[in-house]
Amino acid sequence: MKPNELDPSLHGARRARLAQAMQGGIAVVPTAPERIRNRDTHYPYRYDSHFYYLSGFAEPESVLVIVAGAQPKSLLFCREKNEERETWDGFRFGPKGAQERFGFDAAFPIGELDAQLAALLSDQPALYYPVGADAEWDLRAMGWLNAVRAQARSGASAPERVQDVRALVDEMRLVKDAHEMEVMRRAAAISAGAHKRAIRAARPGRFEYELEAELLYEFRRHGAQFPAYWPIVAGGANACVLHYVSNDDVLRDGELVLIDAGCELAGYASDITRTFPVGNKFSGAQKEVYEIVLAAQAAAIGKVRTGSGWNEPHDAAVRVLAQGMIDLKLLAGTLDEVLEKETYKRFYMHRTGHWLGLDVHDAGDYKRAGKWRPLAPGMVLTVEPGLYIRPADDVPKALRGIGIRIEDDVLVTNGACEVITHETPKSVADIEALKRDAS
Repeated sequence: MKPNELDPSLHGARRARLAQAMQGGIAVVPTAPERIRNRDTHYPYRYDSHFYYLSGFAEPESVLVIVAGAQPKSLLFCREKNEERETWDGFRFGPKGAQERFGFDAAFPIGELDAQLAALLSDQPALYYPVGADAEWDLRAMGWLNAVRAQARSGASAPERVQDVRALVDEMRLVKDAHEMEVMRRAAAISAGAHKRAIRAARPGRFEYELEAELLYEFRRHGAQFPAYWPIVAGGANACVLHYVSNDDVLRDGELVLIDAGCELAGYASDITRTFPVGNKFSGAQKEVYEIVLAAQAAAIGKVRTGSGWNEPHDAAVRVLAQGMIDLKLLAGTLDEVLEKETYKRFYMHRTGHWLGLDVHDAGDYKRAGKWRPLAPGMVLTVEPGLYIRPADDVPKALRGIGIRIEDDVLVTNGACEVITHETPKSVADIEALKRDAS
């Protein structure tokens, strides 16, 4: 199945799994609302990830309802067909079309949601919905429950439990199925091509936003619908700002540029960071710092295997980075002292990775019952160590303003992990060769 092709059975199986995990009750999963950008102009619409994971349905003003039990069923509430609005805004499936195309047991106009929920929740043991995610939905949920309670004299009983449906769906989303892996590999390949294009395009005198434009062009021309997050294109000391997105500075000879960018394909994110010279070669100091970060990433990736704790890749990277900081004369003391006192956090202040999937910082807990979660086949995470040496009087002059991060997307397997972003050059030799070929 191609990334953009829809397989209703895939989403139907997910709904069935959720119904089984609920062990009775009603789940209500709304999609994301449309958002106003300014005045009467909207941001490009992006559905809620939990809703899409379970439904495959991409239209706004939609709600999925799952009725668990001996004979579970899934209901969709969506916009009605409207020829006039379709003339302005485009095609709508409508309830009948959505039921047929997406495999729901039934579908209804969105305007019927409140009345039907009040009836569906009668005598159910639990209501599952995204508790606390949106104040309006919290009020609506209380309205449904109160409507059932008002029927108590006629024998109706309201659910005794209200639970956050996201906890169950998060667990499902954490382990990717074969289709998800296929889409994520394709997203990774598109993003790898975009990074190579940007590396070739970088030269002194160009602006950061010109590289941003190269990235966005490459994403879209290969079918990606959006960037997974706004690209970071940070030249020189801008790379020491972790979430720099201004992307409006000039690129200067002798400096590095850090690009953190990934596309979103069929809802799934990729996330790659590369750091490379604006000119054709790393300086001696830049290369020294770069090789430390690269070695830290290799140590972390070596710990991404089934059964490892979530923290093991981070701990491995930190040891390499901390020793590197000592070797660079950025920190004094022994490795054990630097690790115990966490003085390394001046130059490396973030974790080494995060889950990746329908969200760039994807669903799933990192700890369970106070212990780091063990990695399992099908999990996808980033591995992204870095060093950020902000200019300061106590920093060796040659190192001031160097910011380096190297990030790849990694799939946990039964054997050695799979680096799905492997097509993106990252050795000093490969990056310098790509720069030479583009000159």
